[in-house]
Amino acid sequence: MPDNRPRPIDELEATIRERQSASADKSYTAKLLAGGVTKIGEKVLEEAAEMVEAAGEPDEAGRQHTSREAGDVLYHLMVLLAWRGVTLA
Repeated sequence: MPDNRPRPIDELEATIRERQSASADKSYTAKLLAGGVTKIGEKVLEEAAEMVEAAGEPDEAGRQHTSREAGDVLYHLMVLLAWRGVTLA
């Protein structure tokens, strides 16, 4: 039987799109989107560097830290894609 539940990445994309019309005072995502490629790009680069650093950490703590940083990279990348009008489809 097929799994018809939405994928988390699709739900994230939908939430980011909803935030495009939100007030930058009330939504971090809206604030990023208002900052454009400069602001969003800074965050993508920052989070990517943190993920690479975390990947070099030893043991399970490093694996967990890498996982958290990867989530941050994915979120900020999705915001940049939304700003540019690019969808996962």
